[in-house]
This record gives sequence, C-alpha cells and structure tokens, in this order.
Amino acid sequence: MARILVVEDNNTLREGMIQVIQRMGHETLDAPNGKAGFTIWESEKPDLVISDLKMDDMDGMQLLKAVLTKDPEALIMIVTAFGSIEKAVEAMQKGAYDFIPKPFPPDLFRSKITRALEFKDQRKKTERLVQENQMLRDDARQSAELEMIGQSTQMESVFERIRKIAPSDSTVHIFGESGTGKELVARALHEHSHRKDGPFVKVNCSALAETLLESELFGHDKGAFTGAVKTKLGRFELADGGTIFLDEIGDISPTIQLKLLRVLQERQVERVGGEETIHVDVRVVTATNKDLKQEVAEGRFREDLFYRLHIIPIELPTLRERLDDVAPLVEHFLEKLKARTHKSVGAVSPHAMHALKEYRWPGNVRELENVIEHAMVFADGNTIEMEDLPAAITGRRDDDALAIPDGDRPLPEILEDLERQLILRAYRKANGVKTETARLLGIKASALYYKLEKYGIDIGNGDSAASD
Repeated sequence: MARILVVEDNNTLREGMIQVIQRMGHETLDAPNGKAGFTIWESEKPDLVISDLKMDDMDGMQLLKAVLTKDPEALIMIVTAFGSIEKAVEAMQKGAYDFIPKPFPPDLFRSKITRALEFKDQRKKTERLVQENQMLRDDARQSAELEMIGQSTQMESVFERIRKIAPSDSTVHIFGESGTGKELVARALHEHSHRKDGPFVKVNCSALAETLLESELFGHDKGAFTGAVKTKLGRFELADGGTIFLDEIGDISPTIQLKLLRVLQERQVERVGGEETIHVDVRVVTATNKDLKQEVAEGRFREDLFYRLHIIPIELPTLRERLDDVAPLVEHFLEKLKARTHKSVGAVSPHAMHALKEYRWPGNVRELENVIEHAMVFADGNTIEMEDLPAAITGRRDDDALAIPDGDRPLPEILEDLERQLILRAYRKANGVKTETARLLGIKASALYYKLEKYGIDIGNGDSAASD
C-alpha cells in the first residue's frame, strides 16, 4: 500500500480521484490548493503526488519546483487540460514523472499510478540507482558491447545526460547525424534502467512501407488482410516491460504518426484488423537525423506528436566536433576488428593518425570503423601506415595520377592546384621529412616553406602528416 497525495481545486474531480485510489488499496491525502498540498507533503512525505496544473495561489508548476527543490527524487504526476499539453511537457522536462490529460478514464488513471509506484519500488530496491554518479559513464565508455567510447567534453556531457535520464520512464528523443551512435545511446538508456531485464526492441521506421510498418509496430489479427494467415504480435507488444527504439522516426507517414500518438497517450495498442485493446508497458526512445522542428514547420510532422516525443532530448555531437575521441575510437576498433580481418594490427603511425584526425568524417563513427577495417586488411605489418588508408582520407587518387580541377578556371589557378598536389605527394613519399620533400621536388627548403605557407598547407613539424 502506498500513500498518495491528491492536490486539486475542483472538489468533484478530487473526490473522484480519491475514490479510485482508495479502491486500489492505497492510502490518500488531499489538498484543495498548492500551498496546502506542499504543507502536507513536507510533513507526510507521500510516495506519489498527483497535482492539477492550474490552481490559484500556488499552481502545479510552482508546487513541482518547491517539492523537487526539497527532494529531487520525489514522484509527481501532473493533471492537465488538453489545451495545456505544452505546459505538461514543460513540467516533465522540469522533473515531473508523468502527466495525464483531462478528461481521463479510470483505467488509464489506475495504470498511470501503478507504473509510477512500480518505478518508485524499483528505484528503492537497487543501490545502483543511488550510486550512479560515475558508474554509467565508466560502463558506457568501457563496455565493448555498447561501444560508448569517448573522452571529449562533448561525450562526457552525453554520458552525464544518459546517467540522469536512464532511471526514468520518460520518452527520449535522440537526434544527430547518421553514424553518430544513436542506437548505442538507446541501448545504454535501456541497459542502465530498471527495465534492463526486459526486451530491447528496435524498429527502423524508414525501412518499411506504411502498411508493413503499421503491422510491424502494432501487429495484426488473422485474416486482417490478404496474406495474414495468423495473428502477428506487434513490436510494441513484444517490447512490453522493456524499451522500444523507433529509429528514423522522422520518416513515418501521417497515418502512422496519428496511431503512434494514440499509443503514447494511452499506452494501448490495437492490432490491424483486431478489436481487442492491449495495454503495453514500454519506454519509448526515438531517433532521427532530421530536424523535426523544421518538419513540423513545413507540415510533414504532427506538432502534438513532436511534443510527445521531445520530452527529453539528447543531441549527439558529430565526430568532427570531438576529434579528441578519434584516437581512443581507433584503438577500440583495432581490437574489435581483429577477428573479422584475421589481422593483429595494433598501432597506427603518427602520419596516418594525423590524417585521421584531420579528416572531416561525414559518416561519423560508423565511417571511422569502416576506414580502420579497410586499413587493417591492407596493412602489411603491425602498424597502419598512410598508404593503408583509403584515398578519401589521405587526399591521394588511387591511380596516383594528378587530379585535374573541375570547372572553368583560369590556367594559373589550375597550375597552382596541381603544384599543391605535387607537394603533398612528395611529402608522403619522403615520409614527412621536409628536407627530403624539397629534394624530391628539386627546390630549396626555403622555397618549400614559402609554398607551404602560400597554399595554406599545415604539415606540422618533423613527423606530422600532410593535411589540407
């Protein structure tokens, strides 16, 4: 039995909520306004607070702030009118556990209370959630399974955000360029939550046509359409008790958007061609490389669904924004890819590493892994050299021919472009020794330095590698 405080200025609604809660077997406390509610909370410390959003004197947002200031782990559910949905989302961003829009059926109210109390019980049972201040970042960085590798300030910020978000059941939206590791973050949120023993179900929303995606998400009953020879459980049902990860959510059609909105609001699904309403207890994590705000502005994505998904956002940095992580990522991939390449390559030469750090990485971490696999396959010894890297990284052409610049350009500009390529090629052939580079080009060292400055070529000192 739990103790639940109901704060509501509408007497009829307050009494109705109290009756439902008491029939569930819980003890109730109640207050007609926020100030009285806070006073009761301070003295009684209930397990759950259910508060209306709009009240005189102290409203629900003020009560939320006052309670969380005293106890950041307090469980608070906001009750709001449909027109105040944005305010409810703001409340969740500020620490509310959940919200429920008026009017609501008793079944939904009961299920919301049950989930909240189960979450509280789970949090009490494990020391992991109390002592998680450092653990999740270390686990995420060191776990070969999750491959969350990074020591940059940008990734430290991501690890900290995961640490704070993982214990909750709040909907999370991950956004970032392709290849930045959105699925890894989703898995980390699942593995470090109270749902870790439940299923983690991934759906690539861009890989299926609308009709197939609908069946995949929500399931279908036997005979629902031609070819439906048996009942199929949807991914939401399969994820019950765990986490569902909806990748590329920005690509779903308006029809699927509407159905998904209903699932998020009611935590219930109906199979295609079915009449049964099925309750699902899932945490929803979504991801996209699209700007959903722009999609909303241009009418391609529902605004109400956007607010439902965007409760807790996580933005992933590109690899070019965290080049400090290239070296540890390379070290990780060298170890990971040994079995696949049947090579025991254990190092990268300074020139090759410099080239890797200077590259812009449009494909992010996924592209880096592919590049390391390529280099390991072509490496002759234990060390990856410049010539083992793909041409896109080093700037060379695979046929080692000079690249004639495209476009209608004056001859002097074309000649300068070709001269620049010759300097870079000579530098690579000289293994990064500038005096040898000058000898190969047949010019004095002083002339080489002049041309390096002229063309803005930064090839570092001593053994550093050529770079644009």
